[in-house]
Amino acid sequence: MFNSVLVVCVGNICRSPLGERLLRQELPALEVTSAGINALVGKPADKTASKVAAAHGLSLHGHSARQFTAEIGAAHDLILVMEPGHKREIGRVAQYLTGRVMLFDQWTGNTGIADPYLRSEEFHEKTYAAVFEAARAWAKRLAPKE
Repeated sequence: MFNSVLVVCVGNICRSPLGERLLRQELPALEVTSAGINALVGKPADKTASKVAAAHGLSLHGHSARQFTAEIGAAHDLILVMEPGHKREIGRVAQYLTGRVMLFDQWTGNTGIADPYLRSEEFHEKTYAAVFEAARAWAKRLAPKE
């Protein structure tokens, strides 16, 4: 059973905050946080990502980007990354965490979710849809069994 999940992308301002909030919405009893491999530390969620999320009824308000560290990773039972390269980077930083790392879209394609940073609103919409679908798939697997 997983009690905590860390969602990781690059800057921790687009995909991972979105994944964090969507998983938290689906599984309120689960501790879900996020971080970035090259985080824009202290920055809020990207404006376009926030706008698209809000259009779907999801708030990214209050998010503050933070840097992934081995210590943060070790504090979580499961680490969900947005791209295969993120898995490699976590393995490089903390090899002992590799068994906890899976792709966020593991159940919906298993190829990774493209970074929408500095891309069009339409691209952000596609990213939102991919993250939403993947979060729902994870929620089904992480939900407590009754």
